[in-house]
Parts: sequence; structure tokens; C-alpha cells
Amino acid sequence: MKDLIIIKIGGQAISELTEDFFEQLAIWHAQGKKILLLHGGGPLITKLCQQLQVPVVKKDGVRITDMQTLALTKLVLLGQAQPLLLQKLSAHHLPVVGLNAADNQMLVGKYLDQSVYGQVGKVVSVNQSALLKLLDSYIGVLAPLAVTKDGNWLNVNADQAAADTASLLGAKKLYLMTDVAGVLNHHQLIAHLTKPISQKLIAEKIIKSGMQPKIKAAFAACAAGVEQVAITNCLKNPGTIITKE
Repeated sequence: MKDLIIIKIGGQAISELTEDFFEQLAIWHAQGKKILLLHGGGPLITKLCQQLQVPVVKKDGVRITDMQTLALTKLVLLGQAQPLLLQKLSAHHLPVVGLNAADNQMLVGKYLDQSVYGQVGKVVSVNQSALLKLLDSYIGVLAPLAVTKDGNWLNVNADQAAADTASLLGAKKLYLMTDVAGVLNHHQLIAHLTKPISQKLIAEKIIKSGMQPKIKAAFAACAAGVEQVAITNCLKNPGTIITKE
């Protein structure tokens, strides 16, 4: 979809958004672009788990999610992270609407590997008609949770959720925002990243586990036909552009 822009924002980044971010959203909205923000909440979830003495376990950057962790994840994403982001967008006079998987089956998912990750999934379908109708008027703010066809909630890595949604909707642009300028090689920005180079840097442990899910999601979206995929800390900077070749 040529006018759809999807942006993933990490939980930590919500409190650190700059004026440039809101200005760019306002420009795109005035141009008639459809904008969907998918937000994380990882640091907040980890903090709450630690406070309640719930074990925090990750595998390849993915949070192992039992039923207790899932309940805390929903609490943070829908009760803390999303309202904070909505408040910030509204304060900048942007028309916004908060969304979650249970809204008209907005995001339907399936288990990633229940024996390994527990209640973790990936997005397999999006209620396109309902979502795009809302995005005609509003900037959507969506939590990275999905619901199975049987009604079970799933925790979805936010980068994965953004890439899945962008792929399913045929978005023109996907921005995976992070706290650094893009993918770095010894503190130097990689302007264009191919899959072979990324695999080499992961093998050399230059790209660490925290960035790996983001890169995996970015290449999946690129392969699925999303026209422009970037990992960046600013919408006005290109950051690292993901390329097929």
C-alpha cells in the first residue's frame, strides 16, 4: 500500500521521542499518509517482573513468556506504555487512536514455538478493512500482542509484529526505531545492510543479541515486498537501509 507507513517504537524510546519525530508525523499526516505505530515496552516489562520476582528469561532476544509473564506484559503494554505514547502524540495535536489485538481481531497470531518460547507468537493476519478505515483519519497506536483463532493472547516481539504487519498490509515504508543511529560496525554506521553482511557480523558477535531480532524482522519485511525498510533513531535520518542485495 503506497501511502502506508509503519513505525516501531521501543518502550524506552517512548519517553525519549524528540520534536523531530512529532513534526515528521504531522507532515506525513497532512500529506494524507496512513501511519501506524507499533510500540514495545520491554524495559518496563522487565522492571515490573523484577519487582514481583518473576524470572526474566530471553532466548535470541525473545522474551520467554509463561502465563504470568504474559499477564504482566499485557498490563504494561496496554495500561502503561500505550497510554503514555497516546498522551505524547495528543499533546502535539496529532489525531490518535489506541488499538490492541482484541479490537475486531485486529491482529491474529499463531505460536512461534510454544515448547521453547511459551505464549509467544507471530502475526499471521490483520483486520485490514477495520484498520485502514481508522487510519484514514487517525494515527494508529497498536500494541504488539496478537490473539489466536481460539482466543489465546500471544506476546509478539515488537519488531516482529511491525514487520509482520507491514508485510501483510504491503506497507511502503517500515521504520524500526532504536536508540542508536542504525546498525553499527565498531561504532561506524552501516548505511546499507545486506543479509550476508548481517550474518557475518552476527557470527563475529559485532551485532549483538539485542539487535538481532530487529535485523531478522527487517529482512523478513524486505523479502515480503515492503519497499523501504530502515533501522534508525530518527525519522528524518536514513539510518541503516535494509537491502536484498
